[in-house]
Amino acid sequence: MRESKKNPMGRKFAHFLIRSLFFLAATSFGQTEGSIQGTVTLAGEGTPLQGARVRILQLNRTATTDQEGQYRFENVPPGTYTWTAQMESFRDVFMTVTVPAGGIAGANAQLRLIGPTQEVTVTATGREQVAFESFQTVTVLDSTKLVAQTHPSLGEVMENQPGVAKRSYGPGPSRPIIRGFDGDRVLVLQDGMPTGSIASQMSDAAEPIDVLSVESLEVVKGPATLLYGSNALGGVVNALTGHDHPQRGLRGYLTGVGGSGNGQGGGGAGFGFGDKNWMFWGNGGGQRTGDYNTPIGTIANTRTRLGNTAVGFGWFGPQAFLRLGYGYDNGRYGVPSPTADASAPGEAEASYDQFRRHNIPFRLGLQRQDGFLQGFQLSLNYSDFKQVEAEGGEINSTFENRQFTYRGTLDQRRSETLSGTLGFEGWRRDYNAIGEEVLSPPVIQNAFAVFGLEEVDLHPIRLQFGGRLETNGYTPQGFRPRRFTGFSGAAGLHLPLWRGTAFVANYTRSFRAPALVELYNHGPDFGNRTFEVGNPNLGREGGDGIELSLRHSSSRLQLVGNFFYYNLYDFVFLALTAEVKEGLTVADYSQADSRFLGTEVTLDFAWHPNLWLNLGLDAVDAQLKESKTPLPRISPLRGRIGLEAQYRGLRVSPELLLANSQEKLFPTETRTAGYATFNVNASYTVPQQHMSHIFSLTAFNLGDRLYRNHLSFVKEIAPEIGRGVRFAYTLRFF
Repeated sequence: MRESKKNPMGRKFAHFLIRSLFFLAATSFGQTEGSIQGTVTLAGEGTPLQGARVRILQLNRTATTDQEGQYRFENVPPGTYTWTAQMESFRDVFMTVTVPAGGIAGANAQLRLIGPTQEVTVTATGREQVAFESFQTVTVLDSTKLVAQTHPSLGEVMENQPGVAKRSYGPGPSRPIIRGFDGDRVLVLQDGMPTGSIASQMSDAAEPIDVLSVESLEVVKGPATLLYGSNALGGVVNALTGHDHPQRGLRGYLTGVGGSGNGQGGGGAGFGFGDKNWMFWGNGGGQRTGDYNTPIGTIANTRTRLGNTAVGFGWFGPQAFLRLGYGYDNGRYGVPSPTADASAPGEAEASYDQFRRHNIPFRLGLQRQDGFLQGFQLSLNYSDFKQVEAEGGEINSTFENRQFTYRGTLDQRRSETLSGTLGFEGWRRDYNAIGEEVLSPPVIQNAFAVFGLEEVDLHPIRLQFGGRLETNGYTPQGFRPRRFTGFSGAAGLHLPLWRGTAFVANYTRSFRAPALVELYNHGPDFGNRTFEVGNPNLGREGGDGIELSLRHSSSRLQLVGNFFYYNLYDFVFLALTAEVKEGLTVADYSQADSRFLGTEVTLDFAWHPNLWLNLGLDAVDAQLKESKTPLPRISPLRGRIGLEAQYRGLRVSPELLLANSQEKLFPTETRTAGYATFNVNASYTVPQQHMSHIFSLTAFNLGDRLYRNHLSFVKEIAPEIGRGVRFAYTLRFF
């Protein structure tokens, strides 16, 4: 008899069938899920840290360490995850953890006060992700850094971050400029939703955010139009207040701030209490500054006052959560004037701007364990913002802005190669102004968008693709309605080169609808010192952008180098004319092609685990393409040289900030001289089992250097602040 031939394909199928049966059996008995457990301690001492927050980013799960510094995650599906440990005043730690089927994975962390960190961001993709792994360039400022840099306005806080400068009309209404983009091209958010202010359209208006009540600030540089809309062409600043994760027991903080040079004083307090599935929170605070001092004297009418309070509650279940809150903000600030006299405080206070905001945020989330879609989140936000301008003690203008925003996202379940987000967003804005300095008519703005972002993981190469279709409609009183519809798309490449090093490339095709002020303004704008004439016939703005990034992260070296080029079609700008009206130069909103070119480099190098060298540089060059005319208020070349040294709980960071003179000028601009200022930042942290004490000291402009900000509308009469010291104390309990 002939022997039968072997059948290798049949054997492979039989083995596959047997393995599948074992897998199904294990699943049936619930044995495929594993767990993660470990301990979080203080580096160098081994002291357990209670209250540290441990996260599994891909699963959006959070645990808090107990008195022994221990934590545990149960029912974790087998796979590889990014694991992070975080605690206020300490550097974040992250690692990759592999959970075996039915097994236990151990992940321990030692937290340090100094050294490299991989910050976690939620703004770049809409869900938690390590910033190093993000396709977009992200900067994160945590609560400890924010307390040390406390100022009464957002622009003052962020002005020395790479790629970020400040637009200024005095310290009160200062606002961030990202990579040369200002106004409607920079979107400021609070917990992922618009603040509802009018600061994007008025140079002397403020953002209603007090950093003393914020858990972190995230800055996404470059076009973020896919997730956040056409007015995020330059970037996004997102203020995160926390309360997104359940907790047990009582946690809170108490902060006090005082400083010289401007008579600064302020403080804030907040708490969060969790019991079973419920959580309640509240916070409040405020700060004030007087007229600030410079080497040439006190700048009159630069006083500021800011106050806020917020309360809320949330319910967090295993597959669903909801949270509802209420916030109230108010502020008052002066605007420098050539006629203001610092020796006559009453006269200086007679001219001021004042705002208030009511804000109601709501968020609902649903989580699924199976199916194509893993989760759904719906965010609703209502903001009622009002600002008044007073001259000579009399209110001459009132601006009201009511905005309702809704946003929904569907998270695709992660597979071996695919993950993504689908979403929709819309808002209705009711804007009205009355008084002497009204530039535009009452306008109703409605917008709606759908978007998607998909990531392909080819191990190790990762690709990202996305698109957004958005429509904006304006219904002004006395003008014909306008509607703009456009598509934005993007593609990205994340390529690991060697361990801890990656090359990232992004291409963006952007769309932006003209802003309300660009369409309908008509009248004197004393902030821009022009008589503005809007153009209701403006077309939509489009552009192509390329960004290349080289990143490295290791225990001794951190490097981020970015290069970007944006080619914008029908760019909207103020075109000066020879006509003079009401004593001001007439400026028309016009359109022409433009380009933005620039770079950002940060390098942190450890000479010793407790001694780091910090270097930074950024530059932007922007101009109208046909005429080669430089665009206005572009930051000059800037640099930073610093050291960071630690001995136990003491950290000292001297730094030298450098800026070149700005010679590339718009026709109405004047040259701004270069400068160098020397600062010293120091902090002392006392960690304890249930609390930590943080003492911060910042000595700024120690050489009392006279210097001016090129991006300030009042730089000729209001140079930057002179020598001063700021002290802060924070108590955090958990």
